[in-house]
Amino acid sequence: MSTAPYTAVKTDSSDWSDIEMARRIAGGDSDAFEVLMRRHNQAMYRTARSILHDDAEAEDAVQDAYLLAYRRIDQFRGDARLSTWLIRIVVNEAIARSRKTSRRENVIRLDNDAEWRNANTDAPMPTSTTESPERSAMRKQARRLLETKIDQLPAPFRTVFVLRALEEMSVEEVAVCLDIPLATVRTRFFRARGLLREALSRELDFAFEEAFSFDGERCDRIVANVMARLRQSGSGDV
Repeated sequence: MSTAPYTAVKTDSSDWSDIEMARRIAGGDSDAFEVLMRRHNQAMYRTARSILHDDAEAEDAVQDAYLLAYRRIDQFRGDARLSTWLIRIVVNEAIARSRKTSRRENVIRLDNDAEWRNANTDAPMPTSTTESPERSAMRKQARRLLETKIDQLPAPFRTVFVLRALEEMSVEEVAVCLDIPLATVRTRFFRARGLLREALSRELDFAFEEAFSFDGERCDRIVANVMARLRQSGSGDV
């Protein structure tokens, strides 16, 4: 896996359509290919990571997927979005890697289909333009907790959740990327959100129990200080 640094591409690509991007890359435009990678890197990595459960493996899968996409870019016809086309490639690459390393998890089958409604109705949390170091540290801890709990989701749910919630792909797009029915996408997303809420709720319950803890060193220190002050003041038989 290459670790060589690279610089930002200055090509103005803001007005390029998917077809134009593909045409340029097929014609050997390396700048256009770098633009494509920078544009889709996060979605590609998140998708591969959700399947492989390993940072380094996910990076390798993304790189291999890009190489495959580069060789096949002349086959892109615009029937779906270029992002969807790329996601399908990295999904297949990640699954193949997972099989080779015997780390593929069993697909969980659900007895009933459930519709997920109002998936995007959660109000965004307000953010501050000047974040204190304490708040920044808290956000990092919260992010790590969320990432850990997402990692612990069953594999089929995890990938759907990443594509729907993190990448904000539509149900139809996820179905195309993963080659599964629309109802299955809705079911797995619904279940993933439920499992995630349960896991986070348990963490909060533990946190509530430990909040403002008053045992151990703090308790001993207060008792010792009070007793010392009593001795100093000569109050009581201590």
